[in-house]
Amino acid sequence: MSEKKKITVAIVDYEAGNLFSVEHACRIVGLNPVVTSRGHDLIKADALILPGVGAFGDAIKKLHTLNLVNPLLEFAASGKPFMGICLGMQLLFSKSEEFGDHEGLNLIEGNVIKLPSVVNNGEKVKVPQIGWNQIFHQQNAGKKWRGTPLEQIANGEFMYFVHSFYANPRDSENILSLTNYSGIDYCSAVIKENLFATQFNPEKSAVEGINIYRYWATRIIDTRES
Repeated sequence: MSEKKKITVAIVDYEAGNLFSVEHACRIVGLNPVVTSRGHDLIKADALILPGVGAFGDAIKKLHTLNLVNPLLEFAASGKPFMGICLGMQLLFSKSEEFGDHEGLNLIEGNVIKLPSVVNNGEKVKVPQIGWNQIFHQQNAGKKWRGTPLEQIANGEFMYFVHSFYANPRDSENILSLTNYSGIDYCSAVIKENLFATQFNPEKSAVEGINIYRYWATRIIDTRES
């Protein structure tokens, strides 16, 4: 990406994110990342990343405390590219059951629920899921990745996950990828208009993870120049 086309990406700092890795990934693909907790910085950026690790309730409370909820909603409504990562993906949803009921940003309708510790056959499941797992096209609806940041990612590619909860979109059209964990199929990436989010951590997913940032950066350029 040429210097002329370098664009500013606001990385939301609400004391719940793996900011260094996300910032580094942005720099690798030629973006200009700005780590910030100021709403004004979010609004004026060309694109936005909402990362996150930790508990949903604590995270949404912190976003309210920092007066970042309205700027996030305003940015989402602007049509500019918005990426959520891990907990940042979950926060886009209507509510979470993690340690009680908590209202989310409601940018994508659906709930965040816990990975079961026991499956139907009685087998125990290790929760949280930590490590590499595959992402797949949504099989029944035939959802493909053309025109999305996953466009050049192979079906069945491995990505790196760390989580105990997962998002369950109300509308299956928002499901971009599925992952199977101990026989449980769950949504591992979503897309809705300018919103793109992953339960896995692309910045920790080796070359193909960085390529997701690269393809997303291309889409930002297309959006800015259109």
